[in-house]
Amino acid sequence: MSDIQEKIQEEVEQARATCDITGSNSAKCAAAWDAVEELQAEASHQRQGKQKNSLEQYCDDNPDAAECRLYED
Repeated sequence: MSDIQEKIQEEVEQARATCDITGSNSAKCAAAWDAVEELQAEASHQRQGKQKNSLEQYCDDNPDAAECRLYED
């Protein structure tokens, strides 16, 4: 997780530099901040992880239930 945080920090610094050079209303500035937002969204998705559906939650609470049995061929 720290790798993506470091990458976000690098992109923020790069976006600030880009906006200082090209102006805050330039397309390059907007694109640089879009890249930052995409990395932040990815970090958020990684923190959330995969959420369990209702059957998975039920089976966690009731591992011996018939619905939760696993059969091998």
